[in-house]
Amino acid sequence: MEITEVKVYPVDEEKLKAYVTIIFDNCFIVRDLKVINGKTGLFVAMPSRKKKDGTFKDLAHPLNSETRQKIEQKILEEYNKEILKKEVQSVQPD
Repeated sequence: MEITEVKVYPVDEEKLKAYVTIIFDNCFIVRDLKVINGKTGLFVAMPSRKKKDGTFKDLAHPLNSETRQKIEQKILEEYNKEILKKEVQSVQPD
């Protein structure tokens, strides 16, 4: 399974840093992943839904740690590119 596209939508909040859409093999899309600034740094949270008891349940998630690492690495790489691009745009005069 190949990650063919990652779209990052930055958010200016304390913990939530971005929403992400990811496409696999140009044929399967997963929306509403989140880049979160946690106690140990940035991490990727899978899309989830709040249950009646107040807990959250993932709607989609990798079945093994290798796939999770691959997804997280690619998303954080694209997130960092997007943030750098925004920083460069903000310092360049019009």
